[in-house]
Amino acid sequence: MSEWLVLSLAMAAACAVVLSIAFLNHRRIGEDDDPNETPDVIEYMTMMIGVIYAIVLGLAIAGVWEGRGAAQEYVRQEAQALHEISVRSQVYPAEVRTRIRADVDAYVTFVVDTEWKVMADDGELTDRGGQLLERIRRDVTDYEPQTDHEGQAYQPLVDQVAVADDARSARGASAGATMPGVVWFGLITGALITVGLIFTLQIRRSFREMLLAGLFSALIAFLLFLIWDFDSPFGRGISATAEPFLKQFSHLDLGG
Repeated sequence: MSEWLVLSLAMAAACAVVLSIAFLNHRRIGEDDDPNETPDVIEYMTMMIGVIYAIVLGLAIAGVWEGRGAAQEYVRQEAQALHEISVRSQVYPAEVRTRIRADVDAYVTFVVDTEWKVMADDGELTDRGGQLLERIRRDVTDYEPQTDHEGQAYQPLVDQVAVADDARSARGASAGATMPGVVWFGLITGALITVGLIFTLQIRRSFREMLLAGLFSALIAFLLFLIWDFDSPFGRGISATAEPFLKQFSHLDLGG
């Protein structure tokens, strides 16, 4: 059974139970009952719906913000690992060292100047970036150390290549939107219900009430926009940046 069908049945069942209880309770009440003597639940229900929606909004904002922070951390780890590869290759012969550093610079330049835009537009990595990283791996693993000093540097260099590869994969996994469609459905529907409940409280056309209603609606719209903006860590306004690459490889003309 489809999860959407299960969700629809569960929501319909919950509504049916509540309405049935209300209908039966209404039939049980005598004709001499005075509703003015019982507390009105409209304000209570409006308040509770607002509180529940506020919690949902808070969780959504926290989730997308955490995702953006994680994406930025993946970039930092990748840049740091590549920097370590470039620096630790100092113990290798000049020819090998030059080749490793040249390939690292070529990879970093491609990531910042080309692959970053592809991530922002399409939410995925490029095959060319993977090929350039594989070239760095071959440079490091194919060389056979000739001295004890080179042998001691070999395994840490291999480990740093693995760290860079893992960080690149994580960066690719976080490149696209992370918020599921069903969550967006709940957020937008909740916003419409929450704002719509303002009119159940018999809002008047006084300046103060109209101002508060407008500000409340604007706040809901702003929070939804904030979630949408953070939902794509590399593709929108407040996005993860390539600053770690720019700092670690300042000798390159990156982002020009």
